[in-house]
Amino acid sequence: MKISLFHLLSCLLILVSCGESPNPNLNKKGEDVLEANETYFPDAKLTHHDTTYVPIYSDIYSGSFHMKILLTATLSIRNTSLYDSIFINDVDYYDTAGKKVRSYLKGKQLLLLPMQSIDYVIEEEDKTGGTGANFIINWGATTNKVNPIFQGVMISTSTQQGISFLTQGVSIKQD
Repeated sequence: MKISLFHLLSCLLILVSCGESPNPNLNKKGEDVLEANETYFPDAKLTHHDTTYVPIYSDIYSGSFHMKILLTATLSIRNTSLYDSIFINDVDYYDTAGKKVRSYLKGKQLLLLPMQSIDYVIEEEDKTGGTGANFIINWGATTNKVNPIFQGVMISTSTQQGISFLTQGVSIKQD
């Protein structure tokens, strides 16, 4: 039986595409952070401080209390200033019961340059947060003229109908 090069390459492509994709929140050391856009800047002299609450849904009810749809959730932090940087001190993930599940920065101060964004992903299979999960972000700036955007984006395409929605962060403490 003769196998053509086309069939061989097609089979190889199918096998490669079935492989598991790497976790976007893990760096080379296996730490649960996004490596791509992170720049750390210790000890910045901040004059403006804020704490922002962002609701996140790692799953939602569908049809009844006993049926849930698992969701991929993305926390998006966007510095909307054309001129000023913002500094992120804490990105903490809490579950429905209010228990801290994960801390992303672990004592480091993250610098977001003007117009820079960073995302944190809660994978679809991660049910630790539940329907009432949230992020608490402690951040600051050297001026009060900044107005960053904190959003949660939830999506699932596992059913015949896709579902997606957005949540907005709310300031819960401002200094």
